[in-house]
Amino acid sequence: MNKLAFGFCDRSGFRYPIGDLVAQYVDGIPSGMLVGKDMLDIDHEQLRLGDVDANDKQTLEDPRPDQNLAESRALAAWNPVGGGITEFGSRTVGLDMSVHVGQVTVT
Repeated sequence: MNKLAFGFCDRSGFRYPIGDLVAQYVDGIPSGMLVGKDMLDIDHEQLRLGDVDANDKQTLEDPRPDQNLAESRALAAWNPVGGGITEFGSRTVGLDMSVHVGQVTVT
């Protein structure tokens, strides 16, 4: 290869030394484009769907059913957020919160 030879980037059309042109890959397959090293889009692993096993096994060893279902669904308050007493099932929980929707003007 002649050290003075040049080629054109298929993406930008800029002129590069022929040794600075590299193949562009899409999904691990060469696309046929030769691009400058600074114009190269790296074929990222997250875009290769199906090539990587994405199964996330979340099984539990020796699972147990929840024995205190009502208690696990109760709401709780703490200082400085709570304070009032709210009846929840058979349990009283300290919970006093309110939400308001409106506009705020900042000057």
